[in-house]
Amino acid sequence: MTARTKSVPPRAWQRMLSGRRLDLLDPSPLDVEIEDIAHGLARVARWNGQTRGDHIFSVAQHSLLVEKIAEAIEPSLSREDRLFMLLHDAPEYVIGDMISPFKAAIGDAYKEVENRILNAILLRFALPPTPAPETLLLCKKSDRGAAFLEATKLAGFTEREAKRIFGAPAGSQDFAQELSPLPIEEAQRRYLERFRRLESGR
Repeated sequence: MTARTKSVPPRAWQRMLSGRRLDLLDPSPLDVEIEDIAHGLARVARWNGQTRGDHIFSVAQHSLLVEKIAEAIEPSLSREDRLFMLLHDAPEYVIGDMISPFKAAIGDAYKEVENRILNAILLRFALPPTPAPETLLLCKKSDRGAAFLEATKLAGFTEREAKRIFGAPAGSQDFAQELSPLPIEEAQRRYLERFRRLESGR
């Protein structure tokens, strides 16, 4: 092996269908496209695919559910905060959805990469790279509420087990429609449509 070969760093970027190349170690907002995000998230399965139904329950659907739960908890949520809820798991369009136990086993390295990509995504869509503490708290509460509902309705958890792991969800609203696994193309379409409505302020 030559000295030149040894000095070549490993490839750290992924080519998107849009033609963009996103560098995972130094992501640029200029390489982020919502079409790539919607395409990827609609094809990433929650719970490693261990859910009931003829279709996967995708991260795109999970993101739509989290935004709905956040709205139920805080009806006066701003457009920017709704967009953040929709985009909170957007890095998974390129790094996938690792279950929490595996994230814990890997440690901080995964989180650092995930945060860099999320920051680039938020900047791309003119959102604060560091959301307000109350926004992050609401997102966490909504995310855990979504996890509880998905766990009990789709992933075979008992309510007792899910409450122990995720806590009881806030409120009592029925999210049955959002919990019905969709074909990939439909999940992608709904995610992209919701993003565009929020971005336009409608």
